[in-house]
Amino acid sequence: MRAVSVRIGAAAVVAALLAGCSGGDGGDATKEPEGLSAAEVCGGFAKDAPAAAALKAVLGSERFEDDLSKPDKALARLHADAAAPGADSYRPQAVRYCGLRPAEGGQKDLKIEVGAVGKGPYLGPELAGKVTSYASGLEAFTSSGLGHVYFSCRLKAPAHTIVVETAIWGPAGIPETSLEQRTRLITLANAAARQVSGELGCEDDGLAAGVPSPHANPTS
Repeated sequence: MRAVSVRIGAAAVVAALLAGCSGGDGGDATKEPEGLSAAEVCGGFAKDAPAAAALKAVLGSERFEDDLSKPDKALARLHADAAAPGADSYRPQAVRYCGLRPAEGGQKDLKIEVGAVGKGPYLGPELAGKVTSYASGLEAFTSSGLGHVYFSCRLKAPAHTIVVETAIWGPAGIPETSLEQRTRLITLANAAARQVSGELGCEDDGLAAGVPSPHANPTS
């Protein structure tokens, strides 16, 4: 009987060890990653490869946490602006379309706002030497911390054509001479602008696909 008890005891120990190796109650081996993927944030504007790569490089993370994004409110505001008779003559308050932080925390953050604006040009001579211009929409330009994409949105009647500004703020502390960071920001702003244009049903927006190409500033 003692030999039988020893064998039963040994079998129980082995079973317990196997259960521990297989994860038991799930453990860290089956834990879902925290935060959102690039394809999931803010309606999926960064789901395409160029925008996803830019987002990961800007925030230094593979997963992200939402920070007061209001895409539905932003789109509703643009619809209202397109229906308002004076949309071309005043500047409504922009709405935060997307706000993001790395899921693991830290000081880095990203903010994208959209809003209707008056007619351009939008890049004045005092800024021309401090930013890089890109071929997309009506105008697109950025520094290493702040970028803008402007595009014309022609909607069906009774709404009328408006100009939509997509503004992006990147993390602080990036060297102003970083062309790589400028291209990342304009790629993300352009991707958000394309998504907004698609949601609104804009026609002939002139927005570039993928990564916009840099070109000489219109005032240079």
